[in-house]
Amino acid sequence: MSDLPPSGSTEPVPPADPARPTLPPAGPVPEQSGPSGSQLPAAGQTPAGQTPVDPWADLTTADRPYSAPPAGWPAPEPAPPGWPATPDVPSGWSAPGSDPGAPSLPGTPPPGWPAAPALPPGGSAPGSTPPAGWPWPAAGPAHPGQPMPGAPYPGQPMPGAPFPGQSMPGVPFPGQSMPGVPYPGQPMPGAAYPGQPMPGAVYPGPPMPGAAYPGYPGSGGWYPGLDPQDPLVTPPYAGVGGWFARCAGAVRRGWRQLLPIMLLTQGVPAAVISVLSLFLVPADEMATGPDGAPVLPDGYLEHVFVFYGVVLFAALVFGPLQAVGWGAGTWVVARQAAGEPAGLGGALRYGARRALGLWGWTIVVSLLITVGACLCLLPGIYAGFAVALFGPVYLFERQEPVGRAWRMFHNRFGMVLGRVALVACALVAAAVLDAVVGAVSGAAFGTDPMSGPGTAVGAVTLAVVGAALAAPAYLAQLVGLVVAYAEQRAHEGPVNAARLAAELG
Repeated sequence: MSDLPPSGSTEPVPPADPARPTLPPAGPVPEQSGPSGSQLPAAGQTPAGQTPVDPWADLTTADRPYSAPPAGWPAPEPAPPGWPATPDVPSGWSAPGSDPGAPSLPGTPPPGWPAAPALPPGGSAPGSTPPAGWPWPAAGPAHPGQPMPGAPYPGQPMPGAPFPGQSMPGVPFPGQSMPGVPYPGQPMPGAAYPGQPMPGAVYPGPPMPGAAYPGYPGSGGWYPGLDPQDPLVTPPYAGVGGWFARCAGAVRRGWRQLLPIMLLTQGVPAAVISVLSLFLVPADEMATGPDGAPVLPDGYLEHVFVFYGVVLFAALVFGPLQAVGWGAGTWVVARQAAGEPAGLGGALRYGARRALGLWGWTIVVSLLITVGACLCLLPGIYAGFAVALFGPVYLFERQEPVGRAWRMFHNRFGMVLGRVALVACALVAAAVLDAVVGAVSGAAFGTDPMSGPGTAVGAVTLAVVGAALAAPAYLAQLVGLVVAYAEQRAHEGPVNAARLAAELG
């Protein structure tokens, strides 16, 4: 049979290899007899007692390895950079002369495969004995700290069990009630909430006439933190009767200290200013001109300016003394209401400590009222009422007296207006009394009482008496404003006489 392809075939004919033996022509293999006349084994069979012979053994020698292509075939291309060189044995084939079925040792690569990478320091080869101190990977946990196969990790519940802190199925969490049981503070099913009537019952009705609603002050008590019997603090909504009763109680307890303080600090300045007025008041009367128009006497305006200038200067000089009296009287009223001793000397010492500050705020308030009075008088009167509590505010709180007094007045306008109006009535009464005394002096000693010694003594005496008679009005002003301030504090929060006395310092 020829090596040429059949006729009409386009398959290329490889060149003949002179080293390859020529195969016999195809056809049936004749039967041959052995030495003893026995039949030879068929093709593919090995006679008994003989080793099988590889018919291709002569083709696997060094003269033509597997990697060498046949003569005339192109050489294989070199491996790309970074790729391993092409092995002599194809992938998956065994090296020549080796047993294809022989197993390789663990960790040993097949022939032609790259060698295993080097072991890290302290590592061991696969299948070797582990280092000393390391557990042998026998049956049981793979590593220390790992659970047995099928067991949960530490901290995890068993299969079907809840996590720590979780309740069992059907059991409520801690703090939750059992199914059908109400939460703490809630009534049982069908029961009414506290304060509500039972089912079918009516709500509590209004109180009896004259009785108070629950939670509201009744006739026997007042708000928590407030003592209805406090001798200085008038409880809220006690009315003007409660305020007047505490004013009367303060006068009754401390008139022996308060009256001398008022005479010394308020009466003496008033008497001095009255006596100065007798000497400086213009004595000239208005004259009538030829045309019937009034004519001012010579030097009249100069005398008027001197008179008011001296009075204003005296008021400024005696201002600190008057401030001492207001501070000392407030100290006596508060301490006596708290049941603490309140002597005259201690009162004056306290008043002297607070005099300068109180005097400064008095000047500010006086300017405010004066400016208001210049604007048609009514703004000045309104300003006087609105800041009337500035003195107690300064003595008890010592901050923002004008603004605080203004807010107190407008927060409870009617109440503060009524209390200050009653105090103003006492001052008006004192002013009327002083006018009466002045009228008596003018009628008795003439318009120029200082022209003679006798009339001068009489006029001075009446001026001092008039100043002394005004002392009770100053006392009423002091007590009324202090008690009104304490009442406003009670509306802002719990307070008592002891606390107010402590706030004075």
